[in-house]
Order: sequence, then structure tokens, then C-alpha cells
Amino acid sequence: MTRETNRRTVLRGSAAVAAVLATGSAATSPASATPAPVRERRGPRVGILLYDGFSLLDATGPAEILSRLPDATVTMVAEQRGPVRTDTGDVAVLAERSIAEVDRLDVLLVPGAGNRGTLAAMGNRVLLDWIRAIHRSTQWTTSVCTGSLVLAAAGMLDGRRATTYWASAEYLEQTFKVTYEAQRYVRSGKIITAAGVSAGIDMALYLAALIAGKATARAVQLAVEYDPQPPFDSGNAADADNRLKRHALELLEWSAG
Repeated sequence: MTRETNRRTVLRGSAAVAAVLATGSAATSPASATPAPVRERRGPRVGILLYDGFSLLDATGPAEILSRLPDATVTMVAEQRGPVRTDTGDVAVLAERSIAEVDRLDVLLVPGAGNRGTLAAMGNRVLLDWIRAIHRSTQWTTSVCTGSLVLAAAGMLDGRRATTYWASAEYLEQTFKVTYEAQRYVRSGKIITAAGVSAGIDMALYLAALIAGKATARAVQLAVEYDPQPPFDSGNAADADNRLKRHALELLEWSAG
């Protein structure tokens, strides 16, 4: 007989085993199991915009956090339904909805990308028009990494403070009417921008606190065991020398093909 084990059973550990032993109940076979009811979710509707060449963690890091909020719905959205390739080309993420199918969101998140993906998104009038339209109804409009450049290209960061990937800071300030701040995330009104890639997780936890309260955000952080202790202290561009910066950008360029 096959013993069916689900994630909740594993997480509960010995308590779950004790309960099974106490009841003496047999495991339910997949064939006879009753499908779990579909929950009606009335919480925040989060849409993450995907486009060719986006950076994987920019989208999936915040998705991991925000999908844990009570009754939240997180949906990947793209110009067309289907798989969307990341900047390295090695991974694709499925967009479940096209932008034509989404006309209202509580939270919009725009990830960043490499040069190719970012520049293409900044010049895509269809995407920019959709972002502007969605922004009118959002409670929060957010970006990660160079996603702030896409928001800026849509005219949404004029006169605001914002952050972005460290190597794009000068471009953001010189090209748009934006005041760059070297922070992990920056809130300006209902727009929250995050710095490069991993900063999206920090931003998502801050956003989780705004949506569901600090207690829930802290619980989510523990649930995903986000307790970064990197082996190197080299993640802050302000502390990096030019040689390290050049090497970092070379690696990005190489990995993007």
C-alpha cells in the first residue's frame, strides 16, 4: 500500500504521525480521494508582468512571498499566454493570462531584465499602455531591478524618488525625471521600487506588511526561512571596487548570451 504524504503532513512532523497512529486510519488512495474544494479568494490580486528576457528571481522571489498572504492570488501575466524565457534563456515561466485578459489588479509588479529585455520592454507601446491603464486601479505598483526603467518609460516615475539596479542608476536619473536613492527599496506614494534582483524579496516583505500587517509579514518571512547569511560581503555596490563591478557586469552579459 502506498502511503500518501502531503506537504502539510511533512511540516507537522511527529504531531501528524502521532495523529495517524492514534486513529489507526489507513491512507486514502489517489483514486478514491475527494478533490479539495477550490477556495474563493477575496484577498489582494497580484499580477506579475513577464516579458522576454526578464530576470527569474525578480519575478519569482516576490511571488514566493506574496502568494503566502491570506487569500492572495498571484498571477503571471504577459503580452500573450504561454512560456516566457528569462534573460539567461535556460528557464521559462508560464504566463497564465495575457494582458488583454487583465484589466484590474490590486498589486502590479514589473520585474527587471538584462539590456535586451529591458530596452525591448521600454519600447513596447502595448506593454507601456497596459501598465499605465492598470496603474490607475492598483493599490500598489511595484518594480524590481531595471523594472523601474520600464515604469519610468511609462511616465510613472516623473518627479519621484526610486531605486533600480546599481549599474542603471545613472541612466535612470539622466534619462528620466527621477531622483535615484541607493536603497533596497523605495516607496514614493503608491509606487514601490526595489534595487537589483534579490532586493525584490525585501520589497515583497515590506509590501506584505503594508497589505496584511507586520505580524503576517514576519510569519511569512519565517515560513520561507528568509534569513540571508551569504558567504561573501560583496553584494553592495557602494562597497565594491571598479574591478569587481566590471566582473559582475561581464558575468551578466555572458550569461545573457
